[in-house]
Amino acid sequence: MKGVIFDFNGTLFLDNDKHVLAWNRISQELRNTDITEEELHEKMNGRPNKLIIRYLNGGVEDSALEDKYSLLKEEYYREFCQADTENFHLIKGAEELFDDLTAQGVPFTIASASIKPNIDFFVKNFHLDRWMDPDSIVYDDGTYENKVAMFGKAAENLGMPLEELTVIEDSLAGIDSSVRAGIRDIRLLDSGHIQNQVQDVAQITQVVQDMTEIKR
Repeated sequence: MKGVIFDFNGTLFLDNDKHVLAWNRISQELRNTDITEEELHEKMNGRPNKLIIRYLNGGVEDSALEDKYSLLKEEYYREFCQADTENFHLIKGAEELFDDLTAQGVPFTIASASIKPNIDFFVKNFHLDRWMDPDSIVYDDGTYENKVAMFGKAAENLGMPLEELTVIEDSLAGIDSSVRAGIRDIRLLDSGHIQNQVQDVAQITQVVQDMTEIKR
């Protein structure tokens, strides 16, 4: 590893259930019913908050409502995270990997689709500033067209070309963006059990279940 870009949600922090709980609360407020498993996979996963809220609002575009409920969803998400004290921690091996990379002088940062209040929440609660400059973290500030662009910004922040970097991702969308960005070394943290769907992706050099398995 010469340099590393970590995804966060589902990679460094296993939190999918908290997102589902938060979206259920928003769904109840907007339409008095929970989301279904089918909706979660076909209408919500991988889509921006505003588009999910528009869907839950019957397809009606309402920017003010979408802004309000996007922030509210993330407030609920953070509440659910803190309430689950047993699981409110980085994935196994993450801190040790951060320590090793730091000791070896390997630069690394995070590129996440999370919004800034969530990133600030993660930095504070997981003490990420022990290992990286929070200003180097790339997050959804509304200016990135997609995660390919986010990877480009993360590489710029690390001062390295994308083709020399390792990306650690957990999702189909993240892997697709990594490939399109020109990443040659992708490590799949298979929290979503997608290994069988990406067997033909030549850039995936390792599949792991936690950070203790990552080959340096």
